[in-house]
Amino acid sequence: MPIDRLERTLAAELDALDRSGGSKGDEAVIAGVLAPEGEWGPRLLLAGEGDRRFLRMNANGYLGMATHPEVVAAEEAAVRAFGAGPQAVRFISGTFAPHIELERRLAAFHGRPAAMIYSSAYAAVLGILPSLIDERTAVVSDELNHNCIINAIRLSRPAQKHIHPHLDLEALEAALAASARGCRRALVVTDGVFSMRGDHAPLDRIVEIARRWDSRFAENVCVVVDDSHGVGALGESGRGTEELTGARGDVLIATLGKALGVNGGYVVGQDALIRFLREKSPFYVYSNPITPGEAAAATRAIEILDSGAGRERLAHLRTMTRRFRAGLTRLGYDSVPGEHPVVPLLVRDTSRTHAIVEHLRGRGVLATGLGFPVVPKGEEEIRFQISADHTPADIDEALRALASFASPD
Repeated sequence: MPIDRLERTLAAELDALDRSGGSKGDEAVIAGVLAPEGEWGPRLLLAGEGDRRFLRMNANGYLGMATHPEVVAAEEAAVRAFGAGPQAVRFISGTFAPHIELERRLAAFHGRPAAMIYSSAYAAVLGILPSLIDERTAVVSDELNHNCIINAIRLSRPAQKHIHPHLDLEALEAALAASARGCRRALVVTDGVFSMRGDHAPLDRIVEIARRWDSRFAENVCVVVDDSHGVGALGESGRGTEELTGARGDVLIATLGKALGVNGGYVVGQDALIRFLREKSPFYVYSNPITPGEAAAATRAIEILDSGAGRERLAHLRTMTRRFRAGLTRLGYDSVPGEHPVVPLLVRDTSRTHAIVEHLRGRGVLATGLGFPVVPKGEEEIRFQISADHTPADIDEALRALASFASPD
């Protein structure tokens, strides 16, 4: 049956997106990854660009684990032993030994009794929050929390929903005070690192406020942290926002697909919480897990991170991040202060943002521009993401490309 009328409606919406500048456009197709050579780190080949080499500064692989020989070898060995895919959800046909070993390793890494993996961190958030929110629950959320948190709250239908201004802890506390009069349970939900800005939540102060109000709720105030951009990128040992702030959330969600370089998401917490989610979380119960090969690769990535070699990678990452931030300042560009390898260049103009991104691409540097209406007017930016794969020469190349914008070659 033709759906011509629906297609016309969809086409009109796409046209509107294009006119507003909100469409994402065609995706770059990565045709190859070239190994480091000399003083340079890895380079990408893109479809349609011939043998041109591109410096990648728009990826979440903060530690360069995706191409680490030991991580790749671990995945290859597990594929040979267990096959390419899990073939069913875990409760139907059983789980694989690499899944169990990964969950054990994640729990130990974060100092929690138990862990549980999901197909992605997005799926984890969508599967966890609605499972913990009922008609007697208040939810308090930062306005800059990730889209997965926003959608999870929409799915949950809490008794009360409070969205407070970014990092406004007085507003957070006021929301808890208002909720205490009619709710039995409160969830305070926050990103560990806010991915558009690279700043982190003051988790120590958030936990302090939650504990101050905890006795007013029959079923506690529960702090839920999605630290997908923090784990493997912040802290001396890469344990993320918790390590950096010296505080701990009640429920910690993170990803295997950014700093750890593989695929999938996970949650760590107390035994009862994890057992409950295994029974009640639909994105776990009814969705295939990551492959055994991915689980083995993620385990190896965690082992590398939790070692001297991992600390060396983290130290190099911090050095490269500081080098790039200092270079932006030297060139007269504005950014958001912070320690995270997400480094936003604040342009505050949509057309200029797009122009700089195109200029960088022409100079062989890939970065992500965020213009209106993706971000509010006046907050347009270019998001750079530093990796432990980057070398001093790479950072300097990106800075030279920025310096040459609107200047003759």
